[in-house]
Amino acid sequence: MARYIFITGGVVSSLGKGLMAASLASLLQARGYKVRIRKFDPYLNVDPGTMSPYQHGEVYVTDDGAETDLDLGHYERFTGVSARQSDNITSGRVYRDIIAKERRGDYLGATVQVIPHVTDAIKEFALADQDDHDFILCEIGGTVGDIESLPFMEAIRQLRNELEPMQTLSVHVTLVPYIAAAGELKTKPTQHSVRELASLGIKPDVLLCRAEHPLPDGERQKIANFCNVRKEAVIPALDAPSIYSVPLQYHLEGLDAEVLRGFGITDAPAPDLSSWNDVTDRYFKPEGEVTIGVVGKYVGLPDAYKSLNEALVHGGLANRAKVNIKWIDAELFEGDESEIVSELEPLHGILVPGGFGERGSEGKIASVRFARERKVPFFGICLGMQMACIEGAREAGFADASSTEFGETQEPVVGIITEWMTEAGLQEREEGGDLGGTMRLGAYDAKLGANSHVSRIYGGAEQISERHRHRYEVNARYIEPLEGQGLVFSGMSPDGLLPEIVERPDHPWFVGVQFHPELKSRPFDPHPLFAGFIEAALAHSRLV
Repeated sequence: MARYIFITGGVVSSLGKGLMAASLASLLQARGYKVRIRKFDPYLNVDPGTMSPYQHGEVYVTDDGAETDLDLGHYERFTGVSARQSDNITSGRVYRDIIAKERRGDYLGATVQVIPHVTDAIKEFALADQDDHDFILCEIGGTVGDIESLPFMEAIRQLRNELEPMQTLSVHVTLVPYIAAAGELKTKPTQHSVRELASLGIKPDVLLCRAEHPLPDGERQKIANFCNVRKEAVIPALDAPSIYSVPLQYHLEGLDAEVLRGFGITDAPAPDLSSWNDVTDRYFKPEGEVTIGVVGKYVGLPDAYKSLNEALVHGGLANRAKVNIKWIDAELFEGDESEIVSELEPLHGILVPGGFGERGSEGKIASVRFARERKVPFFGICLGMQMACIEGAREAGFADASSTEFGETQEPVVGIITEWMTEAGLQEREEGGDLGGTMRLGAYDAKLGANSHVSRIYGGAEQISERHRHRYEVNARYIEPLEGQGLVFSGMSPDGLLPEIVERPDHPWFVGVQFHPELKSRPFDPHPLFAGFIEAALAHSRLV
């Protein structure tokens, strides 16, 4: 029987719930428990894949093709447990499914209401796919008091009554701000947040208090008295120098022990934190340093590339190197050539990430050309691979080479595909159809060329599985002329129709991939492509 931990956010600040959930899950895992994390999002979008990166950060994609909140990336990176469709739900999906049932007549003419129909759907989601997990952590998006999250809060209240005693626990993340003018921490926001939560019928069992300064015992006792919890259940959550320090920090503050105590578990094995100790040791004691330039279009909001940022850090961990990331707006490179040289020349590696739309595309192509000509390690991901192919086609004499995503072109090196084969059969879509949910999503296999660079990077593997999220593909008709120009297609779909990986054998490290390897990188298990890229950047740093 799974135990449920419900995680809510405070009135003033709910920042850090995703990281907190991931950290707590990893600590429970370290004690030998089997854990799963789920995210309840109050947005009316059916899935976060329809949201702009500027509004919501990156869209995280699972193996089974779910477009989810970026917090699921934290969950996977910290626990190593692959997320799935059933681990993320939005208000939009709940309402869509309920309306579809009403239209079919499933409710037999009954009046459809938030209670019980919406709350029942949320509870059904929370209780589904329990498998043999010991703990299921449920993170509720938004903050207490938001009108959007009220149905989720009500569903939690009902579940806590319906499940067995000692089967649920409520963790509330609050803010204890430091008022510099007064030189003191203020506990009132936490008190009011707990009062607001209690007004919804939910009593928190553990308080995780975000703070910039240490929380004195007196303040912890004050919070405990006013919020009706034990002093030991008031856990300080101080700002950490790295997100990978957070699990160890929470353990020292007693978070996992207090959670287990709340369930009446007193005989839990001690946690094995050796992996986390190794990660933090590698992070804080690097033996080298590199600077990687990320030439993208959403660089104003780093959360748009959250998994990419972490995968680069993981590549550094694999090589005991500090990775400095320089975010560069691709539009800067669509003018003066000297601007390109001044920005890119100091770098030890250039990465062009995924994205959508024409804006900044010529700047990305210019970055590819610079990396190719100057022999700087280059890594192209999704759109970055497509830009590498367009740059190669132009070098091969196709002056008008472009992508149909950017408009009509006489040389469609990249174009939309309307059908492709999967293990489930033929997948089809209309070129002018809805954008939401019509991409090639989730894990797909790719066959690697024998004796290729990427095959060696993957340890000699002949076939790999990686996650995709894109609508456009490199046109296979251009493979022959591109290979004649030196761009080798070293990875293809199993049916040989869709290019998956390109590389340049005459270059120190030049790889483009159609998939998103950053989604499968972990601090304990860095993705081989990122480990290899940072290794090449270190070698290049010694030459410049």
